[in-house]
Amino acid sequence: MRQRDPSATSGPAVARLFHRALAALFCVAWLSLLAQLDVLIGRRGLLPAAPFLAAAQGQGVGFWRLPTVFWLDASDPVLRAGAAAGAALALAALAGVAPRICLAFATLLYLSYASAARAFLSFQWDNLLLECGALALFLPRDRRAPWIHALFRILLVKLYVESGIAKWQSSLGDWQDGSAMRWYYETAPLPVWPAWYAHHLPVAWHAFESRAVLGLELVLPWLAFGPRTARLALFAILTVFQLVNLTTANYGFFIYLALALHLFLLGERDVAWLMGRRAIDVGVAPPPRRTPLRFVGAAAVVVLYVGLTLVGALAAFAPRPGAIERAVTALQPLYAPWRLVNTYHLFGSITRERIEPQFEVEQDGMWLPLDLRHKPGDPTRAPDLVAPHQPRVDFQLWFYGLSFQRGMPEYVATLLDRLCDDPDAVQPLFARPLPPAVQAARVTFWRYTFSDAPTKRATGAWWIRQPVAETRPVRCRAGAAQRG
Repeated sequence: MRQRDPSATSGPAVARLFHRALAALFCVAWLSLLAQLDVLIGRRGLLPAAPFLAAAQGQGVGFWRLPTVFWLDASDPVLRAGAAAGAALALAALAGVAPRICLAFATLLYLSYASAARAFLSFQWDNLLLECGALALFLPRDRRAPWIHALFRILLVKLYVESGIAKWQSSLGDWQDGSAMRWYYETAPLPVWPAWYAHHLPVAWHAFESRAVLGLELVLPWLAFGPRTARLALFAILTVFQLVNLTTANYGFFIYLALALHLFLLGERDVAWLMGRRAIDVGVAPPPRRTPLRFVGAAAVVVLYVGLTLVGALAAFAPRPGAIERAVTALQPLYAPWRLVNTYHLFGSITRERIEPQFEVEQDGMWLPLDLRHKPGDPTRAPDLVAPHQPRVDFQLWFYGLSFQRGMPEYVATLLDRLCDDPDAVQPLFARPLPPAVQAARVTFWRYTFSDAPTKRATGAWWIRQPVAETRPVRCRAGAAQRG
């Protein structure tokens, strides 16, 4: 029987490289969060953590339903210190100081912020970071551990295949009929300037892209369990796919995290080649002695992870909820708050119009528009590249634009109040200094479309916009006034 070459599959070299990449991404996530922390969940922020937790406690919500250390204290100095501690843990892991332990604590601390920050840390890539951090605790750096490497490959497949299922089930049928990518570049939450050029590619190309994405996400990821040549081909295809995403839209650290997961498609010899080394590291420590307790522990992690993954998939994608699906859904409150095993459904359907909320303030009888730093505002301003930093208010406002007829989210109402009464608290969100002594604040809604080539050449405008609607003003002299 031919002996299997251990250098053909992932092992300790891949584990160490992934730990380093994950630590770097935790650094980015923590520093990005720290830069926005006060305006997001601080005392003067848009969704202050302290009153939210106090209200939750008054309703009988406990640690299991809302796992966060900030039950003890959610004051601004504590919130800042926690984020700084998270960054320090990530830097220590990046430097090779007990990386598994440091990443585990960084993960638990990030979960605390995700629970306290509500909508602002509710993105799927926040969940993916937590899931990677939880699995990284079991990933040894000095020996082979095929079972945990298999779980990382399952996570990789889950990320793509579940997103593919969501696209296949789109109520618009836009991925199957080939129309999705015709609208995607124009309506992505925070596009980058190359998206303008991609949007103007031929319609036939967009139809090919749409159907190709379905195949890429539904079929190709299963090659992760194939031989080395199949895995290398998958590594190349998925990496190119994510690099295209990276150059056309801002998704925080998500794309970089997906690229880090691609490492588990490589073998040790591939990592040695990438690092310019001749020696192949297949493990420097002998495998641990197989004991019943160790075997049971590993088996329990595998069964629990795979089982919860299937539970989540059934709850999210079962076409007609039956008895099994209802039972599965009933289990979710037991584990969902911890966000360590998640379901992914990126861009299940593509919105066909871009409605942008813009804040305005009244001063001396005139309404003055206020542009956020990274959202489309001035049509002549090119869409910028801001990732891996994620401006969370800018991004969250994209969702508000999609459903503004349903009412105003709490953080938008608070932002209007801050523009009236405490503009310094929200100044970091805006591209220019906020005017003092305003009489009122409101939100206007604009429909944005990419300009065509002649318009862009003539005017320099990347966008064309038309007014859609506006809210009733908040009168600043009246304090927290009535809103529409």
